[in-house]
Amino acid sequence: MKKGPEGGDCPLASPGNLVRSNPDNNGSKGASAKEKHMLSSSGELENVQLKPSRETSRKKLCGYLNKLGIKGPIKTWKSRWFFYDENKCRLLYYRTAQDINPLGSIDLSSASFDCKVENEEGVFEIRTPSRVFTLKAISKQAMMYWLQQLQMRRWEFCNTQSRFPVGSSQLVNEPLAGRTNVVDSEDFLPPVKTPTEAVGLKAASLPAPQTSTALQNISLKHPWTELQNTVYNICGSKQLWGNSGNVFSFSEFQEPPENPDEEQEAEVEAGCAVKEGTMEDRRMEPGMKWVRKARWMNSGFPGLPEELSRERNPVDKMSVLQQQILTLTEEVKSQKELVKLLHKALEAAQQEKRVSSMYLTAAEDKDRLELVRHKVRQIADLTSRLETLEQEKKELEQILTLRDSHIQELKEHVQLLMEKNHAKQEVIMVLTEQMARELSDPLQEANTITAETLYKQQEEIDHLKDDIDAYKTQNQFLNSEIHQVTRLWTSVAENEKALLMKCACLQARNCQMESKYLTVLRKLQEAVPGLPSSHAELVRSLIQEALQWDVKEEAEEGFNLNPVSEYDEYGFMTVPDYEVEDWKLLAKIQALEIKSNNLRSQELVEKPLRDRWNSVGELTPSAELKNLIRSGIPVEHRQRVWRWIVSRHCSHLPDHYQRLLRQSKSTEQPACRQIELDLPRTLTNNKHFSSPTSQLIPKLRRVLLAFSWHNPAIGYCQGLNRLAAVALLVLEDEESAFWCLVHIVENLMPADYYSDTLITSQVDQRVFKDFLSEKLPRLMAHFEQYRIDVSLITFNWFLVAFVDSLVSDILLRVWDAFLYEGTKVIFRYALAIFKYNEEEILRIHDSVEIYQYLRFFTRMIMDGRKLMNIAFNDLNPFPMKLLRNRRSLHREELEAELCELEQIKAAYVKERAEQGPQELKEVVSEEEEEI
Repeated sequence: MKKGPEGGDCPLASPGNLVRSNPDNNGSKGASAKEKHMLSSSGELENVQLKPSRETSRKKLCGYLNKLGIKGPIKTWKSRWFFYDENKCRLLYYRTAQDINPLGSIDLSSASFDCKVENEEGVFEIRTPSRVFTLKAISKQAMMYWLQQLQMRRWEFCNTQSRFPVGSSQLVNEPLAGRTNVVDSEDFLPPVKTPTEAVGLKAASLPAPQTSTALQNISLKHPWTELQNTVYNICGSKQLWGNSGNVFSFSEFQEPPENPDEEQEAEVEAGCAVKEGTMEDRRMEPGMKWVRKARWMNSGFPGLPEELSRERNPVDKMSVLQQQILTLTEEVKSQKELVKLLHKALEAAQQEKRVSSMYLTAAEDKDRLELVRHKVRQIADLTSRLETLEQEKKELEQILTLRDSHIQELKEHVQLLMEKNHAKQEVIMVLTEQMARELSDPLQEANTITAETLYKQQEEIDHLKDDIDAYKTQNQFLNSEIHQVTRLWTSVAENEKALLMKCACLQARNCQMESKYLTVLRKLQEAVPGLPSSHAELVRSLIQEALQWDVKEEAEEGFNLNPVSEYDEYGFMTVPDYEVEDWKLLAKIQALEIKSNNLRSQELVEKPLRDRWNSVGELTPSAELKNLIRSGIPVEHRQRVWRWIVSRHCSHLPDHYQRLLRQSKSTEQPACRQIELDLPRTLTNNKHFSSPTSQLIPKLRRVLLAFSWHNPAIGYCQGLNRLAAVALLVLEDEESAFWCLVHIVENLMPADYYSDTLITSQVDQRVFKDFLSEKLPRLMAHFEQYRIDVSLITFNWFLVAFVDSLVSDILLRVWDAFLYEGTKVIFRYALAIFKYNEEEILRIHDSVEIYQYLRFFTRMIMDGRKLMNIAFNDLNPFPMKLLRNRRSLHREELEAELCELEQIKAAYVKERAEQGPQELKEVVSEEEEEI
């Protein structure tokens, strides 16, 4: 027998759904197949048309609550029937459960809930953007149930709504998918048991809570609604209770329910559904009653209606039904066991039949003998298996015996511990009694606390415990609210991140289009002589407009994710200010291309690289660190890594730098004049050195003077100013920049690299030409064809490690690897630069144009990742040993040439000295001839 539904979806079908026919019982009582079919079909029809399944229904959230209202200047509590509307996420409230028109509603979609400790028991608040509603439940449990249910249903309603505009782009839509139906697995607030006496449809049948005065519960703000509800209740009661006295009354053939509480809940649920339903549903009630009558009359219990009609008492009817159910259940169990036994006997008989048939169908005695042998082998096999199982049984029995003995020992040990514990408890009791006697001693009454004081303290402790419990409950509820807000914030953050990624992609595409536009203008500028005058004028105006475009004004007009600022993190100009107009256009194209590459690689390359650097703790030399440094050090980690690299190779002598500064102040350095001349020419495209009043100019002067005293063999060489300037920009501290300069000159670069003769620098140029011939033979042949001496371009690269040759972003990546690995990095990047522009150079077939292109072609390298891959991956590696061998070979050749040149110079001087002063006087200069 199935129970009635718990939640109300259909108003009138629940009572008729109380009785279900059991096909097994009907069969046992002799009902015909036709009757069974008709009965099952009628049941299915009723299930489909009249009432959904109990499991698929859902309890409605409703019940009586006291609402704090204001009647004049006095605040009063009014009893209201509250009903939650799932479709609109609103909490409707009526004066009574029988009213049809609500007095008002509370929008929960954007509301918050709170239960304050200082409030009375059961009082909580619902805060909406427009108003605060104060409600009171009959108990703390009912309050927590209301708060939990309202919170859960508000969250379910918000999950079904689209809170974020979804665009057509897949990039934005992907993070939004799969987040609306997230199930909260973390229960900060344990589920509260439903208080059925105060919440639910069952509470609608109970009388409304009584108020102190009859008029207190009437809403003076809604007189028309009160009048409509009163008229509806009067008219509705006459229609529903007119004849039978109860709208839920049924035929005398109805079966009494197993649980009267469920029956009452179903009836009240039907009443609520009647209130929400249409008049057409009410007109269907008589027909539904007759359907239930027919089902009851055609049930599979002959004589049951007569028996039930004779026994007027519902308890007797219930006992008869229960007795019949028990009888039928026992009969079904016995029949099932009999069927199982018959199945086993049938399987054994079939097996014997198959064996016998095989034995009888055998044509010869030989085959029958083989069958017998097979059976004998099976018997032997089974016998061996039986012996094995018996052996295992004996072993298990032995193990069981050992375990029983062990358990007995443990029991004895536990008994011993219990006895010890009992003895300790007796000692504690004796000591407690002794202490109580000492406290009750009249001599110590002055030092003891009176009973009244103890009572007050105990009462205060109880109050504090109640406050702690209240705070715990409030904390749990607020934690659940915070958890939901955090989930909403996380969802919004993910959507914001997706939009930022989309904006970055769009901005990168915009920069690329702008660079293409400027490139087209440049091509048109080169073809101006062949264009008509009107077109040439238009091209010039467009170029002028593009060069005068102000990045800041453009950023203020609209949203710009990563605007092209005038300077980068280290003060280098992103768009260098060249004097030649064509170079200005190239610089702007380069800045746009670099920005586009950075935006495209920011999420895929730069972010994972930053995450890897953030996970690096203490720096130790390793292959992984080497690969990380080659990929480029992020700005926030570069200063720390550079300091670590320099400190590994240079022992910082205490007070050494300050002593050198004092020496430079007391004694003038011979290189002081050359240093002062080079200071204004240092990094003119950097804002920290472009002005004579810049703050880093005095620091750079002190670093160069200190180095000239630290290494008198070199003193000062042109190019050291740029090396020290880059070190100052990154390390910021002038003493750290000084030691970085010492590390470069004395550890990384070979000896005599910055001497007066620059002999090692010239050797490196010859070594580089060898590598260029091996790695890029086509390009070297092209240079030889047009008699291009690449050392005129590359000499400065090696002397200052590409400073003023590459853009700042790529330059600092080169320096990262250069400081860690040494001068072979400069060879690698020099070869990579020519490889990067190889095809462009091969297209030029004029020596003058090649030299002009080589003057600025390093500034047109915009993809630092591509250049790095060429330097360390595409070109075949060459070991440091090979580099040292080539240097020693070319150094011997160069020293021999210099020695021969000195001999020629000495012979020439000796020959001129032998000619005498007379011949020298006969020589007339060109200026004297003109005079």
